Amino acid sequence: MGKIETPDSATRGILNVSRRTLLKGAGGLALGIFFAPLMRGMDALAAGGPLEPNAFVRIDLDGTVTVLAKHLEMGQGSYTGLATLLAEELDADWDKVRVEGAPADVKRYNNLAFGPMQGTGGSTAMANSWEQMRNAGATAKAMLVAAAAQRWGVPAGEISVSQGVVSHAGSGRSAGFGDLVEAAASLPVPEQVQLKDPKDFKLIGKLELRRKDSTDKTDGSAIFTQDFKLPGMLVAMVAYPPRFGGVPRSVDSSKAKAVHDVVEVVEFRDLPHGRSGVAVLAKNTWAARQGRDALVIEWDESQAFTLGSEEILAQYRDDAGKPGLPATSKGDTDAALAQAAKTVEADYEFPYLAHAAMEPMNCLVKLSSDRCEIWNGEQFQTVDQAIISGYLGLTPEQVSLTQLYAGGSFGRRASSVSDYLLEAVAITKAARDKGVDAPVKMVWTREDDTRGGYFRPLYLHRVRIGLDQAGKLQAWHNRIVGQSIMAGTSMEPFMIKDGIDHTSVEGLSNLSYAVPNLQVELSTPSNIKVPVLWWRSVGHTHTGYVAETMIDEAAVAAGQDPYIFRHALLESHPRHRGALELAAKQAGWDKPLAAGAEGEKRGRGIAVHESFGSFVAQVAEVTVKADGSYRLDRVVCAVDCGIAINPDVIKAQMEGGIGFALAAARHSAITLKEGRVEQSNFHDFQVLRMNEMPKVEVHIVPSAANPTGVGEPGVPPLAPALANALFAATGVRLRKLPFPAQIKA
Repeated sequence: MGKIETPDSATRGILNVSRRTLLKGAGGLALGIFFAPLMRGMDALAAGGPLEPNAFVRIDLDGTVTVLAKHLEMGQGSYTGLATLLAEELDADWDKVRVEGAPADVKRYNNLAFGPMQGTGGSTAMANSWEQMRNAGATAKAMLVAAAAQRWGVPAGEISVSQGVVSHAGSGRSAGFGDLVEAAASLPVPEQVQLKDPKDFKLIGKLELRRKDSTDKTDGSAIFTQDFKLPGMLVAMVAYPPRFGGVPRSVDSSKAKAVHDVVEVVEFRDLPHGRSGVAVLAKNTWAARQGRDALVIEWDESQAFTLGSEEILAQYRDDAGKPGLPATSKGDTDAALAQAAKTVEADYEFPYLAHAAMEPMNCLVKLSSDRCEIWNGEQFQTVDQAIISGYLGLTPEQVSLTQLYAGGSFGRRASSVSDYLLEAVAITKAARDKGVDAPVKMVWTREDDTRGGYFRPLYLHRVRIGLDQAGKLQAWHNRIVGQSIMAGTSMEPFMIKDGIDHTSVEGLSNLSYAVPNLQVELSTPSNIKVPVLWWRSVGHTHTGYVAETMIDEAAVAAGQDPYIFRHALLESHPRHRGALELAAKQAGWDKPLAAGAEGEKRGRGIAVHESFGSFVAQVAEVTVKADGSYRLDRVVCAVDCGIAINPDVIKAQMEGGIGFALAAARHSAITLKEGRVEQSNFHDFQVLRMNEMPKVEVHIVPSAANPTGVGEPGVPPLAPALANALFAATGVRLRKLPFPAQIKA
């Protein structure tokens, strides 16, 4: 029997409670499997059921190993990574390992990096599961070995396990996992197990290990929320006010209700996150859309937000002319700038950005008098349980969340206000109050998603740096203006300190370069009512750009090579240096860049940035044609993310991050005019086209450090590396994103 552990104390552990104890009804012990698989297991135990030694693994009678993944699979490879950790210590047959999404249960599935909270984000999936999942696998293995030892009458220490087969060399006996499941399930769960020495890893670090989600995503059998249906289910589509803060003044739903298969029309307003809308419920998506189009709504926009992007930027420029709150203050920056031999000054502008996940927001809700069931690409279980249960007057435990595949997120499904889930619940409740008691799937179109709000904030930076006569960087003054993504959320108490939202300044407030005088200030406007949220790589998306293009300007001002200039300033940061050196070496930085065709200019730029505990350097090579149009030819990427659990996944995440960042650098922007979002779909919120993807080479820095994340750190260095390459080719500095289509000197 294992002891009960609180989430805070579970640093490397798992909540081990034996199945036998659970079946005896011992109170309070959490094996972590009070969900459907366990109930099936309980029924099966009398007849010889599966082995479920902890919350993360089930081994069935046929030898199939099921890994319960506490982190959402949204394309980043978490299902493969979590399964790799567990299967490594279990010595399972990789072909017999499958993965299921874990249910919402913070006691068993909390994110150890977030504290007592279940959720996926911040590139924490592997980092916080590194020992936990290996421990879970080792526990199951110990029980199988013990069962074999008892059956064969041999010492457990003489038994070996490999690829799902338990063997005793001395007697020549062997058995598959399935053959030992029943006996192992009757044994106590060990509290302490020995983890492998990394030199003995058979799965971790292997490039050829196949992803666990590739096959079903390729053959179409993968279940996303859009695929999931319940009997009698209705589809809801929502008409939202054209400006943030608008509410329905009057609604004529007669034409909508006349559409065949439309069942009901309901309104929601005054939700905790402040958004209102009118929903049409129908028997299918097409009818719901036709019904929504037939609605006649007069909106009350007396309290709506009416500024456009240009007005917002004008206010930000004014704000940047005034001192902000100090995020970092080191040395005497003003005095150092006054004494500088050379100074460089610049304003940077970054637009609002939509997440543009391939699968727009959707979820399925089923309500009863004492329960709310939700099926979703679920990223933020504990927050969603708390907000939804509060809205319905239930306990968090009465809100169940079933985790399905998500077709991308980039931060959008981890909503700090549970926006789309809450709206779906409100719609389902309103329909139920009208006598329509059916499960409801809320479906957004691409247009709904693009205009739906919760964007990466618009930012303005005003920067001034100073160098001495020897070209040494002496001072850096940086004012940042932008909305807070944490203000007003449940995370405000620990993410905002002394008025500083850490996510607005991360990457600059802790600037890695050795600058003796550093002043970073933040102004956070409170009158801008555009909904904002974290976006892939969060604050590093703008701070990394400013840091790495401004350091490039400093190198040029100092008359030094940008790589050598960086290298010298990172003397106290060996992992930055390691990534920088590997990227430069693989890119052939010490050799001249091959010339382009006649009339073409070529350039090469470099950037390095730490985010989410990982260190990434990238070298970009560009060709600029005579008309100023350009292409990114090649990106050489070096990443230090500690021990490489799945090298192929790491490579894919770097490639994906580069493509994602390139879209934002070249194309993507959300703009407002008179409070209305001007974009609606991929034609005017353009993401990267296939023919724009450069050749990408990814190299992993060998490391014995514990793993860190790879989902986000590949994004920040790309845009500055590209901008620096374009400068090298044209002499033009780019300080506003997205870049113009043509770069002319």
